[in-house]
Amino acid sequence: MSFEVFMANFLSKEEEKTIISAIKQAEMNTSGEVRVHIEPTCKAEDAISRAKKVFAELGMHETDSKNGVIIYIATKDHKIAIWGDEGIHNKVGQAFWEEEINLMKKYFQANDYESGLRDAILMVGQKLKEFFPYQKDDVNELSDDISYGEK
Repeated sequence: MSFEVFMANFLSKEEEKTIISAIKQAEMNTSGEVRVHIEPTCKAEDAISRAKKVFAELGMHETDSKNGVIIYIATKDHKIAIWGDEGIHNKVGQAFWEEEINLMKKYFQANDYESGLRDAILMVGQKLKEFFPYQKDDVNELSDDISYGEK
């Protein structure tokens, strides 16, 4: 199966658009940044380690307020992680990330990947808004597109 066909089985093009729209909506009222990274297999011992590596590779540690958040998914390995930079992590703590992971798992078990991702993104956006409200000089520091790993 080709990489494109495999990924299409996880999110359709329309579902991708919904996820990108959710990212834009989540970032609308905050200076925070949200990224989603999807790949078939986790190239690390655990999903958090891989999320941290992808976070760095995507330059997410370079946000001014250290308020970037990555949602990482390894589809074949059924692994999920959320990693928030120190600015947001220090505000919400690990328990918040675990709540969002559990929310996604609930949807994913029903094969509803779009709703799980969308809802988690929007909840992360609410927390970012709470602690890092939008300022009139804010700029979108990172792409809103979903990033994909290799097959």
